[in-house]
Amino acid sequence: MSTTSTKWREPRHRFLGLIAVVTAIGVLASACSGTPKTTRPSASTVPAPSTSHPVNLTVWTAFSGALGAAFDTLVSRFNAANTGYHVIADYKGSYSQVLSDTMAAFRAHAAPNISQIFDAGTATIMDAPGTYVPVHKLMAQYKLPFATSDFIGGAASYYETSADQLDSLPFNSSTPVLYYNKTELSNAGISTPPTTWNQLRADAATLGAHGQKCALTSSGAYVMWTDLEQFAVWNGFPYATDDNGYTAVKGVKLEIDTAPFISHLALLGELAAKGGYIWNGVSTSTVPLFTNGTCAMYEQSSADLSTIQAAAKFPFGVSELPIQNGAPDAPQNTVVGGASLWVLSGAPAVTYRGDAEFLHFLMSAQSQAYWASHTGYVPVTTAGSALLESQNFYATHPNDLVAVKELNNKAPTPFTRGIRLGYLPEIRQVEASAIAAVLSGKQTAAQALAAAQSQGDSILAQFAAQYGG
Repeated sequence: MSTTSTKWREPRHRFLGLIAVVTAIGVLASACSGTPKTTRPSASTVPAPSTSHPVNLTVWTAFSGALGAAFDTLVSRFNAANTGYHVIADYKGSYSQVLSDTMAAFRAHAAPNISQIFDAGTATIMDAPGTYVPVHKLMAQYKLPFATSDFIGGAASYYETSADQLDSLPFNSSTPVLYYNKTELSNAGISTPPTTWNQLRADAATLGAHGQKCALTSSGAYVMWTDLEQFAVWNGFPYATDDNGYTAVKGVKLEIDTAPFISHLALLGELAAKGGYIWNGVSTSTVPLFTNGTCAMYEQSSADLSTIQAAAKFPFGVSELPIQNGAPDAPQNTVVGGASLWVLSGAPAVTYRGDAEFLHFLMSAQSQAYWASHTGYVPVTTAGSALLESQNFYATHPNDLVAVKELNNKAPTPFTRGIRLGYLPEIRQVEASAIAAVLSGKQTAAQALAAAQSQGDSILAQFAAQYGG
């Protein structure tokens, strides 16, 4: 999930400008509600481009810094091997900026060929007819091998349609894990990281008795992702009706005002009241709370592994997320955060073959292995995972394997495929306010989640009224 100038920093600041993001998606959908101005061509009628005049393909991303360098390497490899097409990667800023710029460019008939759209915008883009060319159709048009089953479960399920097809290409994908300070746990006599939330509560008391007051912190901008969305799928709980929005737009409602979520948020509030849990809002990075030793454990994206490796001055480990005691299906599976790549409609006919070739190159085992081993994101294809395994990458980098295991722990159920809700960024803001109210002692977990669900349902109703058909 990360895309800023520092290798792993973007997930903690991605909430900046969320209202602008939602507005941008809505305007984009409205602007593109008709038939695309250029339809996708037939493969048999589009000649291969001239090698003396390669066709330029523009890709807009939020990759900069080390991520940008890794992506540029892949782009350079593609360009060197494909003289008919030349990909130009254009860094546009944050995820929200990419989306806003894409919207403005599309309205001006100057959109890029491919745009990186973050996970929370998936539902709205899918419901914007005429905006994009479905990737699975594009690959079939140009007879390139492509199937949803080529992708690991947690990545495929998040972006697939109700017909199990992929409209976009999953690319930079991560999932939350539990980082733990081996020294602090060992000093307190704790031999292994907690596997359940009740065990984490007990470990917090043990750590506190040995002078380590803060036991846990969670992702700054993404506590809603770790402790509501991923908590739901990892434990096998529905997050919203209609399979978390996969099977309907109208009538979808949240299911966070239920016993599992109330119990979990109450636990975090209990720990916070004793100083055992720290979270200071969506705009404050929590990485230093772990790397400087303030908190002994940390729920955060797997994409932050390299940042933590560089900053921590103590031995640490990575383990799977704790499960909820009594959850009969836990652990189930986690799903990805991050972004996928969308082919925009309305481009010259000759470009689409190049779009397909470039995306097919990115999903190759070699590209996925390079990307995962140089960034900390998970390989989104089974071939990429297999190649890293054959290269003994996971044997020498066991911390990188945890996220892959979580995503593939079990085949996703209908309501653990992902979260497919319109205006999800706005819903997350509502949830952030509820979590803050509980941690500050202003509301009980039941009160806060009841209010969040009511507000969230209103947001879903607004989305359904506009895009529900």
